[in-house]
Amino acid sequence: MTDEYDLDSGPDPAAYAADGPEADRTAESEATVHAVGVGPGNPEYLVPRAERALREADVVVGFETVVDLVRDRTDADCLTCGYRDEAGALAAFADRVAGGERGVAVLMGDPNHSGYQFVGKVERAVDGAADGGVDLRVVPGVSSIQVAASRARTPMEDAAFVTLHKSGDLTEGLDRLRDAVGERHLLVLPRPFDWMPGDVAADLLEHGGDPGAEALVCERLTRDDERITRTTLGELAAHADGDGPDDSPFSDLSVLVVRR
Repeated sequence: MTDEYDLDSGPDPAAYAADGPEADRTAESEATVHAVGVGPGNPEYLVPRAERALREADVVVGFETVVDLVRDRTDADCLTCGYRDEAGALAAFADRVAGGERGVAVLMGDPNHSGYQFVGKVERAVDGAADGGVDLRVVPGVSSIQVAASRARTPMEDAAFVTLHKSGDLTEGLDRLRDAVGERHLLVLPRPFDWMPGDVAADLLEHGGDPGAEALVCERLTRDDERITRTTLGELAAHADGDGPDDSPFSDLSVLVVRR
């Protein structure tokens, strides 16, 4: 089972995942769990290493919307969850991995861009069930952040990237955006639904952002219903406030780009 934690007071499971580098890869054992990034939604963006991990898996765990993207790529038993039953699904997954099954945890996009809290939860559950005898390996994927940077022509080396798409305190990420606005391009993963693109825009305006700065809200990137709204920071801020899906014109699968 996973330990109890409070994301507002700690410890943050992302810190567990980032506690140290991966073990030596020279002899990857059978006792390995893979945390796989499945890309932004279009199956053409699923990398071959991720496909292989899914083909070889005995059990797959992840949020239902993510698992649904790869069900046809694996014969594994799929354990799906939402936030409310996440701990139970991870405990069942960890027990099966500890029993010798090959496990894969699936995350949207690239785990390194917005998934470290889930990676940490998976790793902690497996460590507890297997007494630390199973390695976790991250298989990077293509993130919607990378696609958004391509659509908006904002090279990553000239941009500040911040994910707000996580539980707990967002102060550190917001401070980074406030410091960088006007100096660098901003690539932001909003948090549904209390820190949506309009809320981020309003906050940036309060901290020196230019109302005329070019802003793009990129929704459902690479999918058939992809949509990009081209606007300004000032116009976008009109959509601030609210904490529900009906309070924003944008979906929970959004990336905000603010060009410097």
